Amino acid sequence: MLKYDDIDDTSERCKLLSNEQLAVDDDDNDEVNFHQQSEYADFILPFAPATLPLPSETQYNEEILERDKDNDIFVSPDIPADVWNYTYFVFCLLGIATMTPWNFFITAEDYWMYKFRNVSLNVSHAELADLSPLQKSFPCYLTITASISGTSFLVLNAIFGQRVPVRLKILGTLCVILLLFAITTAFVELNTDAWQELFFALTLFIVIILNVCSAIMSGGVFGVAGLFPSEYMTAMVSGQALGGILTALTFIIVLALGAGDPTITAFTFFIVGSVLILLNIVCYAIMESKPFFQYYLNVEENIRAPYMVNGVIGDDNAAQLCVTTVFSKIYIHAVTICILFTTTLSVYPSITVLVQSESYGEGKAWNDIYFRPVANYLIFNSGDYFGRVIAGMCEKPKNNAYTVLLMVILRTFYIPLFLCCNSSSHNFLPVWIHSDTIFIVLMTTFALSNGYLANILLIMAPRFVTRREKETASSFMIASLSCGLVFGSLLSMILVQIL
Repeated sequence: MLKYDDIDDTSERCKLLSNEQLAVDDDDNDEVNFHQQSEYADFILPFAPATLPLPSETQYNEEILERDKDNDIFVSPDIPADVWNYTYFVFCLLGIATMTPWNFFITAEDYWMYKFRNVSLNVSHAELADLSPLQKSFPCYLTITASISGTSFLVLNAIFGQRVPVRLKILGTLCVILLLFAITTAFVELNTDAWQELFFALTLFIVIILNVCSAIMSGGVFGVAGLFPSEYMTAMVSGQALGGILTALTFIIVLALGAGDPTITAFTFFIVGSVLILLNIVCYAIMESKPFFQYYLNVEENIRAPYMVNGVIGDDNAAQLCVTTVFSKIYIHAVTICILFTTTLSVYPSITVLVQSESYGEGKAWNDIYFRPVANYLIFNSGDYFGRVIAGMCEKPKNNAYTVLLMVILRTFYIPLFLCCNSSSHNFLPVWIHSDTIFIVLMTTFALSNGYLANILLIMAPRFVTRREKETASSFMIASLSCGLVFGSLLSMILVQIL
């Protein structure tokens, strides 16, 4: 039998390791000891016997990683091609799906105010001086239920997600989200005035299930993206920003068309969201059959094979060890991305949406109608998108998490700057920044830095773990990101009160 040490060529070694002739003979009854393989288990396939001498760290770095220095992963010469970049496109589309439907749901604010208006008065909600109890409580309940349900299941997915098949986490939840959007769209055409309280409760129930499914789907998608080269993670996070741009453009178009009926606006939002989810289901189902996608997923399943039975992890102790080990390796990245999004959500959009043009009230459409949606939503989402694209092309710093942490801490100085902008709700703080131009520059750099640093962290974290831990690491990062969103939302409530 050929021996590993007798082969000089690296590619021939890898082929030998992947050859079933190296399987241990039945008479020997030897078993593979994956724990002894340490970090080199990343490129030694599960059926390789532990008696084979492992390459030294120098050999691993120079011979193996040299093939793909940008991604720090072992690349076989037999990897199928991503034909027409289809997998890249679908990851981008899935990134859009993680945020856009929910963005449409909350953007239809006028629709919810219409549904929960005081029906005893024959006037629209815009003409009422005081909001009804349901109108006042709905935004608060919406935020609380969405944050708690979404964040809780993102954390649970990071801890127990490997027990659930990838297909169920992504395709199954997308189907449930599509069903929920269909039900929500049907409610638009129903007269709910006679049972507003029941409709209120049903809507919050839909919000909970929608965010639970969205959290599971997002965790699954980012976990899978972590198994691929770094540009596919860039596609995911860029897709999220593109989703924000799509929402902002749709909102501006609705304003430009002058759609006065809130039910028409909501119907448009929900239909677009439903079509987007359906498109994701079809495209992902096709991607599953692509050799390129199957290659990376099969490599992961082979590495996780000792702990899995029928695609589900079967060793609780091994799974728990993996989770704690992964978190110990990436906790700096997790804390950093949490601080990053806490900073962002503390002022956007709760504070920035209150900023008005310096020429507001002069009767110009730009100042009175379009300034807020363009300067607040469109510019932020566009800057966020380009920041993520730039990070994918020029990843600096590449492996220094502490430098990124310092950059994120310095970014918190945006908070007092936005608090001193020309807001319409200043009660305690002074207004030092009146200029529209300065506000737009602040918003642009704020968005670019958010997208850039978020993508850097999401690409960097999976590099600090072994191959079989990449999915868990990516799931932890998304859970930390969601915690940042919750903390930022809570902080924004305090900042609005002291504004």
